[in-house]
Amino acid sequence: MTGFARAEGGDGDLRWTWEVKSVNGRNLDMRVRVPTGFEALEPAVRAAVPEKLKRGNVAIGLVLTRGQQPARARINRELLDQVIALADEVRQRLKTEAPRPDGLLAVRGVVELVEEEDLSEEKREARIQQMSADFTKALAALAQMRREEGARLAAIVAQQLNDIERFCTAAAASAAAQPAGLQARLKQQLDMLLGTSPALPEERLAQELALLITKADVREELDRLGVHIAAARKLLKDGGAVGRKFDFLCQEFNREANTLCSKSTDSELTAIGLDLKSSIDQLREQVQNIE
Repeated sequence: MTGFARAEGGDGDLRWTWEVKSVNGRNLDMRVRVPTGFEALEPAVRAAVPEKLKRGNVAIGLVLTRGQQPARARINRELLDQVIALADEVRQRLKTEAPRPDGLLAVRGVVELVEEEDLSEEKREARIQQMSADFTKALAALAQMRREEGARLAAIVAQQLNDIERFCTAAAASAAAQPAGLQARLKQQLDMLLGTSPALPEERLAQELALLITKADVREELDRLGVHIAAARKLLKDGGAVGRKFDFLCQEFNREANTLCSKSTDSELTAIGLDLKSSIDQLREQVQNIE
């Protein structure tokens, strides 16, 4: 979900540059910065991003540059009228002379330096539309860059799923997961229970046997891992915004692997389970990069 794109444009003496970049994130978070006077662009920008991107921390900036056109002085007449009214009130109260014009013009904000040319409403709207169109180009370029990254990640994730499947196959083939191995361990533990003194009541013995069978058999966890592998491969095949679904699948992968390791009383199966957990952790790290 990482990427960077920019688009440039201009109108008369004004030039602008859109910069859009994204980094990994569980949700879609946007930070939009536009210069004063161009706030009208922000709602359209915020509406356009979710149509292209579903996850990630996205930073959007608009940079303006102007040519050699000199700045013009302009009087803020509304503020000047307020200053004159206040000065006249003070003059009457203190019986002083009227303020000099240079004093009034020295009040901060009365005289403004205007760098942008005066535009009609029609021309201003046309400029905003042109700037929005250039932002759309930058956003499309960023989305394309993220799609290309996603294609590269798909190959990595596919290989990691193959590794997880290989460890699941090895676990299923281990002696500890075979019926004969299960029977041998169960018989050994049953002999220990029967040899206890005093002897266990039949009801308690049945409960212990059920618990031993549940703890010894990892085939259910392996079956669920197989289902999760198939679901993950289907997500890769279907494409689209699958990052959140992959997040959920990684949680399920990890849950089954933890259960398998906790059930294991065999060193071979435990070693396979640890390799399986390592592959799942690697998959989870890559999934954070998927939209």
